This record gives sequence, structure tokens and C-alpha cells, in this order.
Amino acid sequence: MTRTAAIIGAGFGGLALGIRLQSAGIDTTIVEARDKPGGRAYHWVKDGYVFDAGPTVITDPDCLRELWGLTGADMRRDVELMPVAPFYRLSWPDGTVFDYSNDDARLTEQIAALNPDDVDGYAKFLRYSAGVYREGYEKLGAVPFLDFAAMLKAGPSLMRYQAWRSVYSIVSGFVKDEHLREALSFHTLLVGGNPMTTSSIYALIHKLERDGGVWFARGGTNALVKGMVAHFERIGGTLRLADPVEEIFTGDGRATGLLTRSGWHAQFDAIASNGDVVHSYDLIRGHRRGASAAAKLRRKRFSPSLFVVHFGAKGDYPDIKHHTILFGPRYRGLLDDIYAKGRLADDPSLYLHHPSITDPSMAPIGDSTFYALAPVPHLGKLDVDWSIEGPRYRDRILEIVEQRVAPGLRRNITTCFHYTPADFAGDLGAHLGSAFSLEPLLTQSAWFRVHNRDDVIPNLYFVGAGTHPGAGIPGVVGSAKATAGLMIDDLGR
Repeated sequence: MTRTAAIIGAGFGGLALGIRLQSAGIDTTIVEARDKPGGRAYHWVKDGYVFDAGPTVITDPDCLRELWGLTGADMRRDVELMPVAPFYRLSWPDGTVFDYSNDDARLTEQIAALNPDDVDGYAKFLRYSAGVYREGYEKLGAVPFLDFAAMLKAGPSLMRYQAWRSVYSIVSGFVKDEHLREALSFHTLLVGGNPMTTSSIYALIHKLERDGGVWFARGGTNALVKGMVAHFERIGGTLRLADPVEEIFTGDGRATGLLTRSGWHAQFDAIASNGDVVHSYDLIRGHRRGASAAAKLRRKRFSPSLFVVHFGAKGDYPDIKHHTILFGPRYRGLLDDIYAKGRLADDPSLYLHHPSITDPSMAPIGDSTFYALAPVPHLGKLDVDWSIEGPRYRDRILEIVEQRVAPGLRRNITTCFHYTPADFAGDLGAHLGSAFSLEPLLTQSAWFRVHNRDDVIPNLYFVGAGTHPGAGIPGVVGSAKATAGLMIDDLGR
């Protein structure tokens, strides 16, 4: 008899899990609250411009190709990945510009211009990054940590690479120039982590990028989502849109089915959630596990939120790279504002996304599509009315972009809107409006994170940023591999 599974949420994690389960012969239904799939990778089309909500940095394309390969298919049938070079252009207020890529000759030249002594230090950092990549990503990235014994087994490797230290601390031991220290530590912000507190294991991101490159899907990140949906449905999966799950039913200590807002309900042999982890447990009302787990999670530390300004502008802006990091005048102080003090900084660092420089179809002919993203405190640390504060902060961000890289920008803008922490909470059910779920601290990683399979309800599973290994496309796709392994094994018994 065919086994059945339901997945709550059609983000990258949910879609990757759905493909894996359906490829294994498990009849899988994905139930999505919003009108389009994607979760945090939602998108809008306005006035001829295509705006991806994010994420927009695609690394480790092999983890995506593997999803199609499960059934002997080829991802190129549904998705075209385009290389992005340089990976990032990094810019500081003092005029320093650094193009980060895997072009060793160009990197060496730029590093030597900042500090000749750091050339050797950077080489040593890369060897460190390769080591943590091997131990933390290749060996453990898709392995579920269901008991503390698994954590103890990983302990020696974590100790060897001083996982208790922060990424910034480790980087500072290799290079002395402050620009380079920021250039080699900012990546943790892309998965919700503070470079000053996030475990040094996350230095593996550099090895991940150097080996696999940085990519963009033609048509936008949403095109990758569409491709995953197309493959999932082609192999027999079912996607149900615009119908939020209202309750996870339980009986005899197990998850038994779902009820949605439309009144649709169905029974399943197993249920997985790609939704916010706190919200997911809140959906369980017939078992004490729901309330107790949600209460415990609310006491943990959650990643910050984001303020994102999407805008389309006349002109093609050839000097603005696909990914640009505009560092502000402060680094440690700004991070303290975001993670500790709950202050909305007037001098934010920004990630500027310019997809139409790689794929002109993202904008009308001769125009450009952008978004400018600022990490901001989540709703639990910063209590402001974003309907009032949002327009002011939008204008401040556009002012910075104009001053730093795009003179005259604001008079060329033809369409503009912004997305706030309140939107993360409202649209995505994100606890405190967090953009990345649990903060990636060492004490909230691996076994300390939400487990891929619940400890009490044996057929309830989790996938996505809130479970192991964490946020980012490779992270949530890795979580799908870990969770699918458990589900396929459990359902096959």
C-alpha cells in the first residue's frame, strides 16, 4: 500500500523534501498558505520588473542537481543557472573596493594592495575553511542529530577547529587588515548569524563558494522555485496553494492529518513542516507537545529580521555588480545594534542586489531591477510601527545607495515598494518577524537545533531553516536530505 506524506510550506526546504519523498514512491502533498510557492523565495512582477523576495545567492548547485538526478532527470530541463562574477563587490565608505571571487591571481593582487602580509594569512584561512567544510558540510550537513550521542561523536572535529570561537575571531587570527576581516566574516549575515558570535564552523561558506561558484537562475530565484515545482508535479506530487494549514491533527500520540482554512482536511501517514518552527508547534492543539515545544522555542534566540527595498529604475547601471555589499562606517557597533541593543541604525550596511546586470529579462528593456537589504532587529527587540517607520527607512536606504554607487538614482526610479519585519511575521508566520529562524549559535546548532524528527510525536518532521543544518539554500536543501532519509526509512517499516 502506498504511503502518504504531507508537507506544510512550499519553500526550498519543502519542495526539496517533496521531490525526495515522491522520488521514493511516497505519495506527497505540499500545502502552501500563499498564492505562489517559494516561501521566503516568493516573488512579485510589477510594471514589467521581476522582484525576487530572496534568497538570491545560489551556491553548491550540485545539491540542487541531485534532486532531479534521483529519478534520472536533468535539472537543465527546468532551470538554467548562470554564473555570477565577481561573487560580490565589497565597498566601504573610505573608498576601498574589493571584488571577491575564486580568481586567485586577482584576489592576491587585491589583498596585497591592502596588506602584503595578509596574502599568506588568506591562504591559511582557506585551508581552515576547507577543513571545516569537510567536517561540517560534507560529513554532517545532511546527517540528522537526533540524540546527544551524535553531537558527542562530532565533538572532536568541532574542537579541532575551535568551533566555540566566532567567525570574526578566527578570521582575525589569519588576516590583520580590517577590510579583509569584514570581507571574510560578513557571510554569516546571509544566514542570520552575527559574525562576532556565530560559530567558526560557518567559515565553510568560503570553501563552498570557491569550489561551487555563485550562481543565478535565469528569470530569477523564482525560476528555480518554478523548476522544482514542475519536477515535483511531473513525478506525481501534489501542490495545494493559497490554503493555510489551521491545525495538525493528532491521535494515539501520532500526527494523523491536516485541516486548512478552506475546510479541506486529509489524513496522512507522516507530516513534515517547512513553516516557522514556533508556528508549526502552535498548529498542534490536540497534544501537549505542541504548547510545550512552542514555549521552549520562544525562550531561544532568534535571528534578526530584514528591511528590503525593491525598486525598478530607468537605465542599465553597468558599474553596479550583481551582488554588492555596501559596508557602513561601523561594523561591530552596527552588529551590536542589530543583535543586542535593538536599535534601528541610521548608518546600515546594505546588500544591493542587481539581477538585471546578469539577466536583462528581469527588467523592461533598458531598465534595471534592484533590491537593497538591511539587516534590522526582529520584532522582539525593536518595537516600532513599521507602517510609519518603513517609508522613512526606505528613503534613508535609497539615499545611501545613491550616494555610494548610483548618483541620481532616485529621479530614475519608476516603481518602488518595501518589505518589513512585520511582513515577515504576517506573510510567513515568522516568529518575531525573524528572517532566518533560530540564530545560528553553536548552542543552537546540530542537536541543539529543532530536530529533523520530533522527539515525542514519531511521525512529525521538520525541514528548512529552523532545523539542522540551518538557513541558506544549501542548508535547507541539506535539511531536506536529512529529513527525507528519516521519513523514507520510517515509512518503509
